[in-house]
Parts: sequence; structure tokens; C-alpha cells
Amino acid sequence: MFARSPSRSDLQGLIVYAGFVLIFLFFAVTLADKGFLTSRNLSNIVLQTAPATVMAVSLVFVLSAGEIDLSFGAIVALAALVAAMVLRDQPLILGVAAGIGTGVLAGAVNGALVAYALLPSFLVTLATMGLFAGLARQISDLQSIPVTNAAFTGFFGSGDLFGIPSLILWTAGVVGIGHLLLRQTRFGAHVLATGDNARAALVSGIRVARVRLAVLVLSGACAGLAGLLYAGRLQAARYTLGEADLMTVIAAVIVGGTALNGGKGTILGALIGSLMMGMLNNGLILMGLSVSWQMMIKGLIVLAAVAISLREPQR
Repeated sequence: MFARSPSRSDLQGLIVYAGFVLIFLFFAVTLADKGFLTSRNLSNIVLQTAPATVMAVSLVFVLSAGEIDLSFGAIVALAALVAAMVLRDQPLILGVAAGIGTGVLAGAVNGALVAYALLPSFLVTLATMGLFAGLARQISDLQSIPVTNAAFTGFFGSGDLFGIPSLILWTAGVVGIGHLLLRQTRFGAHVLATGDNARAALVSGIRVARVRLAVLVLSGACAGLAGLLYAGRLQAARYTLGEADLMTVIAAVIVGGTALNGGKGTILGALIGSLMMGMLNNGLILMGLSVSWQMMIKGLIVLAAVAISLREPQR
């Protein structure tokens, strides 16, 4: 018996984990005197990346199906604002339903235009990104909306269960469900088949339009949940929530090993990619680099990740 030679997917996975370890070691050495390795700082990295990780999980499904969603950052703000407004006068359950429902509705708009109007997802979500962002500004009048419901802020932000912060529990739950859904269910197989070859998937009996609708609705729902996590942690909702997440989340997913052109996705890779981006952001701040330098470095990482993702294997 001959040992199986490592596939391109295996090698890319190793690169992701090796990159994570190398970045961690670099910051651990260079920022040892600035508190990088303190338990408080490492905990903050995980907590701060929780909303981005939730969005990254759903983006894995979108990209694996051969689509793209550029509007999830705007949906985050809109969902958080709607939830905060409802929570002013209504109980917790209605506020949560309003926030998640806003995300689902926004995702359904994207999905219907892509799946049934047959418009490119890039152009659809680019347009709705502006639509949802403008709507968030309009309903908030550019003002923050405080969230004073203690049950909400505890459940989605500052609370814990048996000493484990609620943000970590939400992240673990979404990652676990997402992994099982992608790898162990017929829906996950249909998503990957659609992204790999939509025409072949259609011929084989897969309802491609429904798959495209479903992944974009899922993206909207996770963006809505991320909005609740932001509002719970910050105890307020603002139209700028999620504004800076587009590049970070896409980078996390691509760096994690999900193919930009569809047919391949990994939830665990997206988790590692999200933590890597959070660690990178934290380390650059501790190094004293300006926001402009942080943006440029993240942009270079996205370019490198896309180049690796789209590179054809040698034959």
C-alpha cells in the first residue's frame, strides 16, 4: 500500500494553520512587553471576533454555492437598529425576532433577485448594500440607540454560562451547526455541487434556485444575529455597526480555505481565518500602527488569499 500524497486542499489547510501559528509567535515575541499574551488580551481577541465569525460561517455557504454577498455588513447595522428600537417598548423575544427577522428579510430580497430574477449576486448585493446602509441611517437619524434591556445584553453580550462568555457560546454554536450542515447534510452537499457546476447540479435534480435563495437567506440571518451580538456587547446600536467587517470577513473565509469560485468550503477554516484576522488587528493596534496601515495590510492579505484560492493546480 502506498501512502496517499497530500492533496492541494490538504496543503492549503496546513498553510492556514501554519500561518496562524507564525503570526501568533511573531506577536508573542515582538509584543511581549505590551500585554499581547495576557489572558485578558487573548480573551478580548476571541470576544471581538465573535460577530465576524458568525458572518464568516454563512459566507462560507454563499461562496461555496458560487455566489457572493457584499451586503451583510449593512444588514448587521439595520438588524441591530431595528432590534434596539423594538426593545424600547417590547419584551426580549420580540426584539430578538425583529433583529433576526430583519436579517432574514434582507437576505430573502437578495436571494429572490439572484435565484429568480437571475441577476448576478455581486451586483445585487452591491446595490442592496447601499440600500440597507441608507435605510439604517434613515431610521436612526444618524444617532445611536441605547439598549437597556439587561436580559438582552446578558444573553447576547456581557453574560456568561458556567463562566463561559455568551459571545463564545454563540460562536461555538454557530460554528458547530454550520460545520455539520455543510459536511453532514444533503443541503450542504447541494451547496457544494451548485458551486462546483451549477448546470450539472441542475441536471442531477438539485433545485439550484432554491439553494441560491437559501444561502443568501442564511447570510442575512447570520448578519442579523451578528447585529444582536454587537448591540448586546456595546449596549447600543448604531448605523456604523458592521461597516468595517466586509473586508475582514471575506479575508477570514478565503484565508481559511473556502474557494472564491465555489465548490469548496470549510467552516473550521473560516473560524481559524477569523481568529487570525482578529489577532492581526489586535497586534497591529498594539504595535501602534495607524488605521491606514492596518487597512493596507489587510488588503494585501486579501489579495494573497484570493491569488491562492484562484490558482489552478499543476497538472
